[in-house]
Amino acid sequence: MKKVVLFLACALAITACATGCAKSNKKDDGKNLVYAVEAGSAGESVAKEKGYKINAVNSQADALMEVKSGASDAAIIDKLMACAMIGEGTSYENLTYGKELNKEEYGVGCRKGSDLVSYINEFFYETYTDGSLKDTAAKYDIEDTVVEQSECSYEATEDSDVEYIKNKGKLVVGVTEFEPMDYKDEDGNWVGFDADMAKLLAKKLGVEVEFIIIDWDTKAMELSSKNIDVIWNGMTITDEVKGSMDCSNAYCDNAQVVVEKK
Repeated sequence: MKKVVLFLACALAITACATGCAKSNKKDDGKNLVYAVEAGSAGESVAKEKGYKINAVNSQADALMEVKSGASDAAIIDKLMACAMIGEGTSYENLTYGKELNKEEYGVGCRKGSDLVSYINEFFYETYTDGSLKDTAAKYDIEDTVVEQSECSYEATEDSDVEYIKNKGKLVVGVTEFEPMDYKDEDGNWVGFDADMAKLLAKKLGVEVEFIIIDWDTKAMELSSKNIDVIWNGMTITDEVKGSMDCSNAYCDNAQVVVEKK
């Protein structure tokens, strides 16, 4: 009788192990999960490339909420955002991230043919050289992501965007709420690495700065229609982006990461 009981126990243990392994393999495969992604984002592009099932939402913050609530199995968001918003002391202590799906770089978007691109490249070189670029990044604990800048000089064009901005006295920056790049503090003021750098650029231009929340899917249209002057919001430089606007030199390294419950 003891042998029979022992045999049954072993059989159950083997079955449980096989079932557990099957579940683990299903999770590791990735394609059986539903991923929350920001519509029009690099995360959505990576998910589609890999054939993942997606749940497109309005922002990366919404993607995290989907995972927290259990509406989605996982999320794909920017690593820099994950670093700032997930873990001890945050609203997402029960979430974790690790797997990097790609490597990418951030740039600032300007209108096609805009001389503001070379102006910003010169600005990045100056702030990298004097240390203010890294100092600003250090305020948000992302100084290790800053990209070394090559020497650049501003080259004005006949139909100058730089002069257009100076004449109207305002640099209009298109953003979404994306910590640690652009977000509002307790007093409702825009802060973040990108926001602070945009303020420094506006100071160099001798103009005020205005931040406008945009629909990320229509960012190129916002630029071309002159509703905004730049997109400065942790924007990944991709072929698709470069097809619809001109981009500055890369200033920050990033990656898309998978966020799941612990």
